[in-house]
Amino acid sequence: MPELIAGFDAGQTHTRCRLALLEAPGRWRVVAQGEGPGVSHLDAPGGEPRFSAALQQSLAAAVAQLEHSGGREDPALAAAAIGASGIEAGSSVQPRGQQLAAQALQLPPSRIVVTGDERTALEGARGEHTDGILLISGTGCIALGCNAAGQLHRCGGWGWLLDGAGSAMDIGRDGLALSLQMADGRQPDTALRPALWQALGLASDAADAPQAIKGLVVQFAFGAAGFARLAPVVHAQAAAGDAQALAIVQRSADALAAMASAIAQRLQLQRPPVWTSGGAIDHLKLLRQGLETALSLTCPGARLAEADGDGCDGALRLASRLLLP
Repeated sequence: MPELIAGFDAGQTHTRCRLALLEAPGRWRVVAQGEGPGVSHLDAPGGEPRFSAALQQSLAAAVAQLEHSGGREDPALAAAAIGASGIEAGSSVQPRGQQLAAQALQLPPSRIVVTGDERTALEGARGEHTDGILLISGTGCIALGCNAAGQLHRCGGWGWLLDGAGSAMDIGRDGLALSLQMADGRQPDTALRPALWQALGLASDAADAPQAIKGLVVQFAFGAAGFARLAPVVHAQAAAGDAQALAIVQRSADALAAMASAIAQRLQLQRPPVWTSGGAIDHLKLLRQGLETALSLTCPGARLAEADGDGCDGALRLASRLLLP
């Protein structure tokens, strides 16, 4: 009977688990998928139990779908791979993630691999390509590239407090900061300010709104995801012609292009395909258009390309390798 493998894509917003039957070395058939909550850095408050819960709940959702579709009666995993936000390959966090995942999924450590979600996303995107660059722009942002010699180079992804340029968090935060400058007269007032304030549940003409915003953003529950939720509001105003909102979106596009350029130079890539992933780059049209323009200037020869697969596909590829003779 084909062995059951799982590939996890664990981001800050949600976690996806994809189940597949390994039919031959390097060949599998997807049979189910489920979702669970997101993860955070393991050193963050509640990071370890949140990581375990994300794996268990997304797996349970996938198994439920498998059983509902009349799949196999014994859904025990043979191997699994997890690409998770906040887990640095080669860091002290990685073996902790490995141990937590083995316990959560009831697998021996030799049948599980845990790494950063950028690694699994690149593995899924490149397919049979020997080189290329992956740009991930979601709540956070990171870029990773590889060359034909198998060398990797990473840019960004140093946490939202230090390095969010190119992300939905950055777009939302910069928009909200600009709205406060508009409120106190440092910048001309535009429709961006009331749109953002209303998105936060505040009256656009409330005198105490700036103070309320200051108190809101320091709450633990707000964090990077709170800023990221404002990115579509900024984007909508940019699309409506707000020049300052458009400048915010373009800054993030320029930051993404700069990461691709740095990777291309470090790995000596001449005309690399550039794959994109993440909610911001997928759904904010102006961000993607700005990236294409910026790439043509900062990384001549680079081109946006269709990804072969996603992070779950890359994780399944890594999981399948664990079962090779």
